[in-house]
Amino acid sequence: MPTRRSQDTDAGDALFETAVEQFDAAADLIGLDDKIRTILRSPKNEIIVSFPVEMDDGTLRMFRGYRVQHSDILGPFKGGLRFSPDVDLGEVKALAMWMTWKTSLANVPFGGAKGGIAFNPREHSDGELQRIVRRFTHALGSNIGPEHDIPAPDIGSNAQAMVWMMDTYLNAGGMGDRQNTRRVVTGKTIETGGSVGRDKATGQGAAFVLAHHFEQINRDLRGTTAAIQGFGNVGEHCARAMARMGVTMTHVADHTGAIMNGHGIDPERLWEHTSRHGGVAGFGDADEIDVEEFFSADVDILVPAAIENQITEERAPNVKASVVVEGANGPTSVRGEEILIDRGIEILPDVLANAGGVTVSYFEWLQNKMSARWRLAQVDDELRRYLWEAADQIEEEKKRLACSRREAAYAVALNRIGTVFAQRGIWP
Repeated sequence: MPTRRSQDTDAGDALFETAVEQFDAAADLIGLDDKIRTILRSPKNEIIVSFPVEMDDGTLRMFRGYRVQHSDILGPFKGGLRFSPDVDLGEVKALAMWMTWKTSLANVPFGGAKGGIAFNPREHSDGELQRIVRRFTHALGSNIGPEHDIPAPDIGSNAQAMVWMMDTYLNAGGMGDRQNTRRVVTGKTIETGGSVGRDKATGQGAAFVLAHHFEQINRDLRGTTAAIQGFGNVGEHCARAMARMGVTMTHVADHTGAIMNGHGIDPERLWEHTSRHGGVAGFGDADEIDVEEFFSADVDILVPAAIENQITEERAPNVKASVVVEGANGPTSVRGEEILIDRGIEILPDVLANAGGVTVSYFEWLQNKMSARWRLAQVDDELRRYLWEAADQIEEEKKRLACSRREAAYAVALNRIGTVFAQRGIWP
């Protein structure tokens, strides 16, 4: 099962320090201007709100929410909303910074942001969840907007939460603004303005990035094996997409435990099980294993698609996979990455591998803006094109700079951001 972070603020602060360390390494590599470096090392805005919500039993409970807006030099702030008791300011700052690099790398006209509410959504009824989301939206007020800051789902939140958020925002605005501001959030249900393909976008994108890598190294994906950590939205859709490419999933882990079947685990059947039982534990067609067995599984591909800081200095020496696809944000520690690279293990970094979600969010935002609807084939084709173009640019930079793939990804993103800063300047 994923190793949970401590709920104290030190864990979130450490994650932000990791994000800054990664940024500094890439900034050094490309010789980023010191003025731009100073700006990008800190978020532009840090918003903390506390708000009361009435529970089903009539009592009031106070909640704390966060929205960190890192950079909007390339476009409106963009990033998900995480509902988890582990949410804290340091974590959200790190995730917002990573979103800035991700949107720049994907070449979509957005900046980076992230937010969340510190609570466990599984402990609340639908009525309580709706009131929590609506009160949080009201508390944020004008800090979000369709051309300013555009939230989306993340861990613990979903399309329904985005619909509540959109509806609250629309009804708080002027009469003439209601329908043309549906793009204030992305990841909505199809019926309320969402895009087809958005639900699977992050997992589908990770599979596209994997396919690109195997094409680059002239290796056939068919017949390979994979272990996936996390079987929520990202892990499930990644498993389904890889299965269509001929990959056999043999190991899966989540917050309830870890399982394996050397002959393969059917993603469809496992999803049916997790939907009923809340996790992979107890799945009848696989054996239960220890979480450390999972990370040392003898597979070709390892997909950490749960939470951050999972492939640590202690686990990295035991990884047997030849390719790590970072479906989660920050799943590999700095020292863990160094060990993997020294061992010749390829890392497809999160800033690329899980950029499918924000890329299709851009498609949704664009469709809302144009009052248009795209077909699924169009969404998938455009998603593949955006990610493969980004992957090509990374490979070129990796060769030119003789650096890691993550550093190359950051180089592409930071060069794009640096160019815009140089052209726009700092005013006044």
